[in-house]
Amino acid sequence: MEKKKLRCPLGVPGGIFAALIGLVGVVVNIINFNLFGLITSLALLFLGLPFVRVTMMIHNANDRLDAIEGKIK
Repeated sequence: MEKKKLRCPLGVPGGIFAALIGLVGVVVNIINFNLFGLITSLALLFLGLPFVRVTMMIHNANDRLDAIEGKIK
């Protein structure tokens, strides 16, 4: 039985937290009419979501490379 390598997808929870904090910040800053906070929250929201996708793409690529290396051996 082959032992699978552990990959720690820390970018996934970090990106999800950033997106959630950005989304909550957008709502709060719209209610309080805070323009600077709104811009900051939108930036956090729009940076957090692609971060999750990029992290998942890297993990999928590493899994595929491991599968190819296993076939070569």
